[in-house]
Amino acid sequence: EGAFLSPPPHPHTAAAGPPCFPHLLAPPGSGPARLPRRRSRTVLHRRREKAAAARAEQRGPRKGMAGAGRRVAVAAVQFACTDTVADNVAAAERLIREAHKKGANIVLIQELFEGHYFCQAQRMDFFGRAKPYKENPTIMRMQKLAKELDVVIPVSFFEEAGNAHYNSVAIIDADGTDLGLYRKSHIPDGPGYQEKFYFNPGDTGFKAFKTKYATIGVGICWDQWFPETARAMVLQGAEILFYPTAIGSEPQDMNLDSREHWKRVMQGHAGANLVPLVASNRIGKETVETEHGNSTIKFYGNSFIAGPTGEIVKLANDKDEEVLVAEFDLDEIKSTRHGWGIFRDRRPDLYKVLLTLDGKTSSSS
Repeated sequence: EGAFLSPPPHPHTAAAGPPCFPHLLAPPGSGPARLPRRRSRTVLHRRREKAAAARAEQRGPRKGMAGAGRRVAVAAVQFACTDTVADNVAAAERLIREAHKKGANIVLIQELFEGHYFCQAQRMDFFGRAKPYKENPTIMRMQKLAKELDVVIPVSFFEEAGNAHYNSVAIIDADGTDLGLYRKSHIPDGPGYQEKFYFNPGDTGFKAFKTKYATIGVGICWDQWFPETARAMVLQGAEILFYPTAIGSEPQDMNLDSREHWKRVMQGHAGANLVPLVASNRIGKETVETEHGNSTIKFYGNSFIAGPTGEIVKLANDKDEEVLVAEFDLDEIKSTRHGWGIFRDRRPDLYKVLLTLDGKTSSSS
């Protein structure tokens, strides 16, 4: 923490130019003016956050308090998938029930949990795994479960929509209502992760869904690498971010391990937007027959829950089935978020370059 206690000079104290706070100038002969120590306020914030986190950890989730007290318990589950839909849906239901017993109000299941991660191969027969959004048996089962347990469940699935196919999530509210659909916006294409063969880029845009317990934003796997995804959802009112994921080793280089990078990127989204974040990933080794022989990915789990300053408060390992639960006071987080001024000080007028691919704002620039 020494680095935080000995910051570089604040820009307001720079020697060049007139002072930024003329009302703080000392009278002649009274010595140099002293500006407020803003860093000490930051240290106090950090101490308060640590103390609040310690109290919440000791207390644990308080079932039934989410609606009245704005205390919301979120969960991430992770498990190894078989290639049988019924087995995987049953496993997901079992873990959701376990999360509910631990006090969870919103439970995240991993990406495409109904089967193996088939995108290791480009195979025409795998399109047969897609199902329409409406009357989808897995979604309907999760609707019944959500209503029974009074929990919110984002449900990942392979969607068939006419001649289009999407990597989608249906948001199921705690009364079983289907609140709508998010379709994955960023579609990867690389060895072992050949999603462009199967999925159209999503056309829903980023959304915030108002559920019984909180307004939430959901991105899907590759979306999590893009800061624009998180910021767009929080700007629309998302209080918690959720990322169902399927990520592991790289078939072309089994020594490449991205798990720490993967976690840090999402921790940054939580900290930059001052919101909690939940990521759920699968575990286990999956082998898929491809046009060039077998391809194998070892999924590294590491599902986690991060707090609003990016700190990881719950973390799974890379091999065990897990149910992670953490509770957050959304009103307290909202107050802190507003106090930091991150959204107050945004300059959308300067961000037009983000609408380009090459960094140019127009063809003439």
